[in-house]
Amino acid sequence: MFNIKTFNAIAPEGMSRFDKDNYTINERETPDGIILRSQKLHDYAFPESVLAVARAGAGTNNIPVAECTEKGIVVFNTPGANANAVKELVLASLLLSVRPILQGAQWVQGLTGEDVEAQAEAQKAQFAGHELEGKKLGVIGLGAIGAMVANDAYRLGMEVMGFDPFVSVDTAWTISRRVQRAQDLNEVLTTCDFITVHVPLTDKTKGMIGAGEIAKMKPTAKLFNFARGGIVDDDAVLAALEATDLAGYTTDFADEKLLHHDKILVLPHLGASTDEAEVNCAKMAARTLKRFLETGVIKRSVNFPTVEMAFNSPYRITIINKNVPNMLGQISSAVAEEGINIENMVNRGRDDYAYTLVDINEDDEAKVAAVAEKLAVNPEIIRVRVIKNETGAC
Repeated sequence: MFNIKTFNAIAPEGMSRFDKDNYTINERETPDGIILRSQKLHDYAFPESVLAVARAGAGTNNIPVAECTEKGIVVFNTPGANANAVKELVLASLLLSVRPILQGAQWVQGLTGEDVEAQAEAQKAQFAGHELEGKKLGVIGLGAIGAMVANDAYRLGMEVMGFDPFVSVDTAWTISRRVQRAQDLNEVLTTCDFITVHVPLTDKTKGMIGAGEIAKMKPTAKLFNFARGGIVDDDAVLAALEATDLAGYTTDFADEKLLHHDKILVLPHLGASTDEAEVNCAKMAARTLKRFLETGVIKRSVNFPTVEMAFNSPYRITIINKNVPNMLGQISSAVAEEGINIENMVNRGRDDYAYTLVDINEDDEAKVAAVAEKLAVNPEIIRVRVIKNETGAC
């Protein structure tokens, strides 16, 4: 039996994937897996039992990823599960930035008298706006969300330019050929009327859009941030708006300094706040975590490489180790010393760590356990796990 610990309310459509015959939920303080949304785990004391953490969302800044990696805890996220929800909010915000819809709706609520319709008709000119069609949108970051924003903005009649030097092959196939590819960030900054950012928050992207970048934008440009708060320098935005070097800013990340400014629209982190997105994220997080616990397969991890292999042998040994030379040789030797044949093996490294799946053609559980014990005492190996094909983990 695996035990899953939850933080936050996880959509039941996701939790129902953990069948009661093999899983318990929040029944003990030594869970095998954790599934969460926004709960911060930086002060959480991870029990040694924890094998993986799955976040029902794309960002993992609420999880101490480096600490988890050192402990051999695999961290998963759900990229793309909430992409449509965020995309729709970005498109809505683009429309709100050129049409004073909110202001007009609020104003009309204050009208009184029997001639409300006539008053509205007579004074509607004060809420005239512009159209998006024919304007140029720059999309920085062409992941799941950025690619969808680029494609649908083009369908609205906008000219779209995308920039992402690390765009994946899978995502590249989904991007319309009519979306221009910028050669560098400056090309987006200097030529676009609207710029929207869709990159993860890392040490390299923190403050990615600062005073220097904003200075390169058109003074009529409008900036949008639905990625993470730290990616855009808010102080630089405020200074640019004050100097009329930027026309507007829309962000999904509330900060007191940004409030009550007529050129800034602040939303209360609504990007993934749809029923559909929460369900999609919960399903993906549960499916990914369940597959890892039952088969050792890693997919959509932020701290370990993707490692997939069909599981057809009686037993599988999974090994998380430091990415050092001759580790595969040491693993093979430990298996051979017990007189066991390796049926299949795959190894992938990522930075300082590596992950290995070893399928062995052996029915004797004791011999398999002996191999695991030998590997576990290796100082370069962080975690060893034995999985039985029919019933799950031994």
